[in-house]
Amino acid sequence: MTDSGANRRVACAGAVVVHDGRLLVVRRGHEPGRGLWSVPGGRVETGETIAQACVREVLEETGLAVEVGGLVGTVERSSPEGATYVIDDLECRVVGSSAATAGDDADDVRWVTREELEALPLVDLLLDTLDGWGVLGRLSPPASPRTPSPQP
Repeated sequence: MTDSGANRRVACAGAVVVHDGRLLVVRRGHEPGRGLWSVPGGRVETGETIAQACVREVLEETGLAVEVGGLVGTVERSSPEGATYVIDDLECRVVGSSAATAGDDADDVRWVTREELEALPLVDLLLDTLDGWGVLGRLSPPASPRTPSPQP
């Protein structure tokens, strides 16, 4: 999905992985967005489907195996080179262990609650986008403080 020149569009895949009320996020180790947190993802390579790219990117960035579900949503973001990234974000489910390890262009990986996600430095519009897609409502709420039971 590419055109030449200033109208170049680059197909990308993103993974929305929610497990036990937590969202899988990675801290980007390279531009664009170096040092910021996002969902795993990246460019679709020649000959890959969006789903195949999504599975590959999650494995490379987190070490996790996932099964791809449906499309959560699509966003477009400007690239530093002047192209447009067209990012199809897909619902994914962890297959096997949920113990993640940062790799490839991710320099950290975490499973986060909504409260933890809101406290991280995120790539532009991530929080609003996930909220608009209903993803944030699926994350664990903050722990409520326990009140001691009255003693008889």
